[in-house]
Amino acid sequence: MKKTLLFVYLLVIVAMVVSCAPAAVETAAPTQPPQQNAPTQPPASSGKQLVFATVVKSIAFNWFKRMETGVVQFGKDKNIKSFMEGPSQVDSAQQVQMIEDLIAQNVNAIVNVPYGVPENEPAQKKAIEAGIVVIGHEAATAKAGTLTYDLEAFDNCGYGEEMMKEMATRMGEEGKYIQFVGSLTNASHVEWMDCAKAYAEKNYPKLEYVARYESKEDQTVAYNTMKDVLKTYPDVKGVMGAAAGDVVGAGQAIEEAGLADKTAVVGTSIPSYAGELLKTGAVDLAMCWDPMTAGYAANVVALKVINKEAITDGMDLGVPGYEKIKLAKGPNGVDVIYGSAWIKIDAKNAADYPF
Repeated sequence: MKKTLLFVYLLVIVAMVVSCAPAAVETAAPTQPPQQNAPTQPPASSGKQLVFATVVKSIAFNWFKRMETGVVQFGKDKNIKSFMEGPSQVDSAQQVQMIEDLIAQNVNAIVNVPYGVPENEPAQKKAIEAGIVVIGHEAATAKAGTLTYDLEAFDNCGYGEEMMKEMATRMGEEGKYIQFVGSLTNASHVEWMDCAKAYAEKNYPKLEYVARYESKEDQTVAYNTMKDVLKTYPDVKGVMGAAAGDVVGAGQAIEEAGLADKTAVVGTSIPSYAGELLKTGAVDLAMCWDPMTAGYAANVVALKVINKEAITDGMDLGVPGYEKIKLAKGPNGVDVIYGSAWIKIDAKNAADYPF
């Protein structure tokens, strides 16, 4: 009996030693080292709420207040924390600081509408290197590597040419004209006006280009500049505006001078800015795209990138004006997505666009 119990005890001890010993045959496969600059954001399927930030030139503009409507609606529709911020006045340095702060907050995506494209590029590149998806808007001339994609409401050159056609027709295809841009470094504004000017040189030999002026996205600057222009060039017959307040400031100066019937004023604007001047004829035509749908579409692109969905030529983003997008390379290598979303607003249809 004692020998039997001793044998049992020995078996138990041996079993305990074997169970505690490290395995000698099977070993776990080594884990892969983390990739450099790998995105740190959770995929949309992870269950953790994504955070998307849209940074704009200035939150003071009705244009961007309208864009915020689309940004917020996107967040509601997709269950994403989506918000908009920007300086109280246009300022690239403040935009850059906001992007730096968002990098520190480790947001998942940034949509940026830069006041000056080159000034914003270093911060955008830093965000991408931190694993943040960065979508630009009005930034088709950005350098490759400083944006994940740039989204444009339409082909910029085509928009500028269309603006020129509208102004030239109202000028009787002859006479002097000037151009306004919000900033001389605003890529989209400059491209619109360059293409408009080139189109005029080719198609309207009796049009005479005078000069291009910088409004600094301030309609008071445009107003004062237009007053000076009328002193120097009292026979100017056409005005093109790129920023939303350009035609408003110019139109006010022209109306005060009693020249509304003699001067064609065409450019980017919206009814909440130019509505009264459209009624009086001091502004002939406002052209634009709906910033609400642009803000929504840019965030859709960011979400698709995070979800690793391919962005393909001709695809439908599910947003009006972006049902059949076109992909192209910008002049400095950035990947650009073009919609077909421009609209034309005059005194007859201004009420159809309540923004």
